[in-house]
Amino acid sequence: MFSKFRAFCRKKDVVLSLRRYGIDALGAMAQGLFCSLLIGTIIKTAGQQLNLQLLVDIGTFAGDMSGAAMAIAIGYALKAPPLVLFSLAAVGYTSNAVGGAGGPLAVLFIAILSAEAGKLVSKETKIDLLVTPLVTIFLGCALSMWWAPAIGQAASYVGNLINWATELQPFWMGIAVSVLVGIALTLPISSAAICHTLGLAGLAGGAAVAGCCAQMVGFAVMSFRENKWGGLVSQGIGTSMLQMGNIVKNPRIWIPAILTSAITGPLATCVFGFQMNGDPVAAGMGTCGFVGQIGVYTGWVREMEGGVRTAITGWDWLGMLLICFILPGVICWLLGLLLRKIGWIKEGDLTLH
Repeated sequence: MFSKFRAFCRKKDVVLSLRRYGIDALGAMAQGLFCSLLIGTIIKTAGQQLNLQLLVDIGTFAGDMSGAAMAIAIGYALKAPPLVLFSLAAVGYTSNAVGGAGGPLAVLFIAILSAEAGKLVSKETKIDLLVTPLVTIFLGCALSMWWAPAIGQAASYVGNLINWATELQPFWMGIAVSVLVGIALTLPISSAAICHTLGLAGLAGGAAVAGCCAQMVGFAVMSFRENKWGGLVSQGIGTSMLQMGNIVKNPRIWIPAILTSAITGPLATCVFGFQMNGDPVAAGMGTCGFVGQIGVYTGWVREMEGGVRTAITGWDWLGMLLICFILPGVICWLLGLLLRKIGWIKEGDLTLH
């Protein structure tokens, strides 16, 4: 009986896999966030600065659909058939809304379960048009009302703990958050989704931005002799994940970027008081499309609107420039030269293929 069920699951492409759920689904969820909440925030902020209510409204509507966008993106990554994919909009909206501050984590778990359940029943009856959406939506929304509050509270608690610990110990937590989030950005998982799920903000969010920039700008500058301008752009405002294949071949090439993040992280928290008070998803984006920097700026705008700050100062802009661009490039390049000199990095080790 079990073997028959397992064979049926394989036929339906429902296979338990860490890569599928922990990498593919998580990465797709980040894209859903980017195409709804993050873009919506950018449009809304532009509207507020330009005093254009139309842009404010568009940005608000886009942000409101983040739960649905995340769930649909997850379903797409799991190769859900059309009826399942479309039904996930209701599931994502519900789980994100009920999950509160930790809603994205609830969306991840519940959308995966709903999508896989929908795939199992898809095209198995003559009334598929009724059965598949019914199973997907009912299961997803029921689980949302049952599990999402607890999942959301757990994610929110962990995020608040990290934020609190960073305020309490900005030096050591600045190193830890910067290094770990930076590593997550280069690995084939989503640092943006992790930051948004945990709600990293304030100094912790600033350290996360520093770590991501250290990886992206660091690899872009360090590998310039191999990859020239194309590599500088593709890694510097694209993703350092492009180096993952080279890291597998020679893990030592990762040392300069990791050490750079361990330096810029505490500089961000202790010296510049660099904070991310925009949407947490931007904390895990680094210099990708300059989303991290836009997120920091939107945080400054929110603080001005809330009366927390009176102006955006030159010190703020200097901190962003140094933490996000200058220091990662200079430090990682120097460390890279050292490792080239001692033979740990050889010619061609950083070439993008």
